[in-house]
This record gives sequence, C-alpha cells and structure tokens, in this order.
Amino acid sequence: MTMGRDELSDLTMQAIAATLDRNAEEAARALSEIGTRGNSRGIYAACCAFAHLGKVALTKLYGDQAPDLKRGDMWAMDILQPGADPHDLFAVRFIVAYANEDRDQVNALFDASIAAGPEDHVCSVTQLLITAVQLTNTAKDQ
Repeated sequence: MTMGRDELSDLTMQAIAATLDRNAEEAARALSEIGTRGNSRGIYAACCAFAHLGKVALTKLYGDQAPDLKRGDMWAMDILQPGADPHDLFAVRFIVAYANEDRDQVNALFDASIAAGPEDHVCSVTQLLITAVQLTNTAKDQ
C-alpha cells in the first residue's frame, strides 16, 4: 500500500528530525518506510525536502556572499578528491543542483541513483539526508 502526501510529509519530517537529534535508528525507520511504502515520486519529493534543508543552510552559511540566482550567480561545489565516495558526491551534487533550481540536473541525478541499483539508491538518499543535516548543524553553530 502506497502512502498519501500527508504521511509522506510526516515521515520526511520524522527522518529530518531524527537525524538532527542523532537518532540513527528512528531516521533509518522513517527512511525505510518512505522507501518501502513510497513510490519513486514520493522518494523524489523526500529528496527535494532534504535538498531544500541543505539549500537553506548554505544560504545562511554564506549570508551576503550567497549566489543571487536572479543575477545569474550559481552555487558551485569544490572538486572532490579522486576516489570520493559516490554517495557523498550524489548528495553534494543534488543539493547544489537543487539550490541552483536546476530541475533537469536534479531529475538526472535522481534517475542515475535509481539506475545504480537499489543498494546504491538507498545509500545515496541516506547520504543526502545526512549531508543536508550536517550543513544545517554547521549553519546553526555559526
């Protein structure tokens, strides 16, 4: 049985809250339920919520120096070291593409995570949540 939008929203917020609280068991439970009961659209929506959290954190971290998309500025990521973890790379690229409002790139990254196989897809989505929360914690501490 697939879940409705309200339940997906609740589970997405539970995953974020649990990760912020460093409650890995609860975060894993919420993510697992999203993954098993949600369809790809629901998982994509959760990923966008995680990326939005990251975008808000980046905007707070950079303040006046944050790119102004209306002026044509864009977020960019530093080149990662060779051999960087592909799930870390997915998470950073997804957040940057989302922050740049590049929906084509966001969709392509999500599709690529699915094409990589179920295990890699789960690891990529999980890392996206972790990275967004790490950015949020950094922004809160600033």
